[in-house]
Amino acid sequence: MKAVIWRAFGAARDVLNLEQMEQPKPEPGEVRVRISYSGVNPSDVKARSGARPGVTKPLFNAIIPHSDGSGVIDAVGSNVDPGRVGERVWLWNGQWQRAYGTCSEYICLPQDQAVPLPDTISLETGAVLGIPGLTASHCVFAGGSVKGKAVLVSGGGGSVGYLAVQLAKWGGARVIATCSPSDGDRVKAAGADAVLDYKGATLSEEIQKVAGESAIDLAVEVEFGANAAMLADVMAPNGRVAIYGSAKDMTPTLPFGPMLFKALTLDIVLIYILSEQARAHAIQKLNAALCDNALAPVDPSVFTPENAFLAHEAVETGQRKGPVLVKMD
Repeated sequence: MKAVIWRAFGAARDVLNLEQMEQPKPEPGEVRVRISYSGVNPSDVKARSGARPGVTKPLFNAIIPHSDGSGVIDAVGSNVDPGRVGERVWLWNGQWQRAYGTCSEYICLPQDQAVPLPDTISLETGAVLGIPGLTASHCVFAGGSVKGKAVLVSGGGGSVGYLAVQLAKWGGARVIATCSPSDGDRVKAAGADAVLDYKGATLSEEIQKVAGESAIDLAVEVEFGANAAMLADVMAPNGRVAIYGSAKDMTPTLPFGPMLFKALTLDIVLIYILSEQARAHAIQKLNAALCDNALAPVDPSVFTPENAFLAHEAVETGQRKGPVLVKMD
């Protein structure tokens, strides 16, 4: 089978190579998936470049990157229903704590990590449901129903934020999103009731004006350190802040007093290590939204395996407008 492999930290075009490998066979409890699309996320390029804190060398001798993907089950191991052969699926944690991820023609993994994909949903969309989709779903719904609540989504133009806007709106929330002005129209079209410039000099005041007396019940936050002071201003008492990123300030100073007297819940989200119950809930909400035609990622940028390095570079530049996929079939 064809597989994209890296063996040393470095620039994508220097270390990513397309190679031939032996086709894997599913172990007991596993399925083998013929990959259609492999999804590229920031965590994948950080791992390949050696940018993960505390990691000084690759964890395996040879690594097939990417945790997200979609495809069709073509073989199953023992203790797996043979009826799953031919099933369209989307994948999660394909390369989490494993050497071989989804950027190959085939992958074997535990059957629970291959989630049935509704027939009405494209395989391209399926390849986005792992890290971005589950992160957005967990952030929006882990605290319960958002019906009738005010939800603030920071970075509404990003992969997670864009899905979070759609999920929160589907859940019955009033959605306020921040993003760059260039993303404003598509974030509004995704369902945001109000869209604000994330760089606005009076952002806190603008959010409070739009939210009104109810204030913000839930914030889905991509840059916690940069936005901590703003969140302390705009959140309602007993509000929840679902935090999945803080790249601009990884050691933030918090306005603890204002947060304390609002009794805010700071919920730090790492989607790879969700509990079984929390992941099942996030998957259930994702699938329900998909079946209701309420969820549509931005059209992806698609690359060939030979140009997988360009897919990594597209993620690294930060200029992409939607998902980045490698088409494997």
